[in-house]
Amino acid sequence: MISGKTRLIAHLGYPTESFRAPMIYNPYFEKHGIDAVVVPMGCKAEDYPDFLRLTFRLSNIHGALVTMPHKVTTMALLDEASTTARVAGSCNAVRLGSDGQLVGDQFDGEGFVRGALRKGAVLTGARVLVVGSGGVGSAIAASLAAAGVGELAVFDNHQSTMDAFADRLSQHYPALTVSAGSKDPDGFDVVVNATPLGMAEGDPLPMDVTRIAPSTFVGEVVMKQEITPFLAAVRERGCAFQVGTDMLFEQIPAYLEFFGFRTTTAEELRAVARIAY
Repeated sequence: MISGKTRLIAHLGYPTESFRAPMIYNPYFEKHGIDAVVVPMGCKAEDYPDFLRLTFRLSNIHGALVTMPHKVTTMALLDEASTTARVAGSCNAVRLGSDGQLVGDQFDGEGFVRGALRKGAVLTGARVLVVGSGGVGSAIAASLAAAGVGELAVFDNHQSTMDAFADRLSQHYPALTVSAGSKDPDGFDVVVNATPLGMAEGDPLPMDVTRIAPSTFVGEVVMKQEITPFLAAVRERGCAFQVGTDMLFEQIPAYLEFFGFRTTTAEELRAVARIAY
C-alpha cells in the first residue's frame, strides 16, 4: 500500500525494461512494514540533469537508485561524493544530506566483489580484464583494485573515457599494473562484461569467447535475462560465472544502510524477491 506518507526512492535510468531492483526492494519493504517504495522512472540522457534536481525537490523523496546511462553524469550534479564514487567516476545512489545537499555513493563494485568471493573467485594477485569503462565498469574495476588484484586491464569503445579511467586507477593504486586498449581475454584469471551488450536481441558478444580459458571466472552486469548469450557461451566452455543480478543482491544491504533503512543479507533478499524475466 502506497500512502501519502510513503517515502519514494526513484530508480533512474533508460530504458526501464531491464530494471530488477523494484522486484527486490519492494517485497523486502512489504515484509518488514517499511513505508517506502522503489519506483522506476525512465529518463533520457538529455533530460537527466534537470530531472534529477527536480526529483529531489519532491517533499516525499527519500533517495534515488541510479543506473545506465546516468551513473557518470550524476557525479557532476552532486554536492558530496564518497571516495569510491570519486575513484570510479560514477555514482549509483543519491540521498539528501542534512542540509538538503545531494550526497552520492557507488555500490556496484562492492556488490560485484562480494558476489565473486562468495562463488570462490580468487582475486588477490589475479589478472583481471574489465570490458566497459562506463559507470558500472569503472565501479567494478575500482573495487577489484581495492580487493588486491595484481593486474587490471580495461577496455572501452570511447577512448577518452577509457584512458581517463586508467589514469585514475594508476593514481589511486600506484602498485597496480594497469593497461588499457585491448579486450582480448586470453590469459586473464577474471573477465567481466561491463557493457550493455546483451540487453538487445542480436547484440554481438562483448569479447571473443573462444579466447577465454575454462579456468577463468566470468562476470556479467546485464540483467535483462539471467543467462545472457555471453554467459551461455562461457558456460559451454566450462567457466565459473556470476550473473548480473548477483551483483545487485550483494550490494543492496549497503544501499539500505546508505538510505537509513534496516539492513539485511543477500540470502534474505533472494528469498523475498519476485524477479521476473
